Amino acid sequence: MTERADLLASLQRHRGFLLFTVRGLSDEQARLTPTASALCLGGLLRHVATVTRGWNAFAAGGAGAMERIDVDWATGFAMPAGATLADMVADFEAAGAETDALVDKLDLDTEHELPRAPWFEPGASWSVRRTFLHVIAEISQHSGHADIIRESIDGQKTMG
Repeated sequence: MTERADLLASLQRHRGFLLFTVRGLSDEQARLTPTASALCLGGLLRHVATVTRGWNAFAAGGAGAMERIDVDWATGFAMPAGATLADMVADFEAAGAETDALVDKLDLDTEHELPRAPWFEPGASWSVRRTFLHVIAEISQHSGHADIIRESIDGQKTMG
């Protein structure tokens, strides 16, 4: 298997875990916040789609391209009023398809300086490869959150 195929397989596998976690829920259940956090399943899908698009922009065009992605940090983990779980799933899947297309076409060795942020070392750069690995980590982290939320809603577990 090639490196690109490995990246694609890992991205698709971890997106699949998150999608499995929300399978069979109603819109109302996707909005529930049954744990101590304010996270809901629909909002997690929304957040991961938005962050994925930001990192996709970074991979394709660097920090400047990433900064043009509109991220609402105040409500980005919420499921918007009037939105359905199907809307959140469709957007999440579209963001994933955009990532897959970039994995196929971008030079994985290209490096971009990271955007200025307190959590990044000033002047540090990431390769396109590392960027996609970070997207995998982002999906995985939030899949774990989603699994806890789902189990709190109806006892369903993604793993086990």
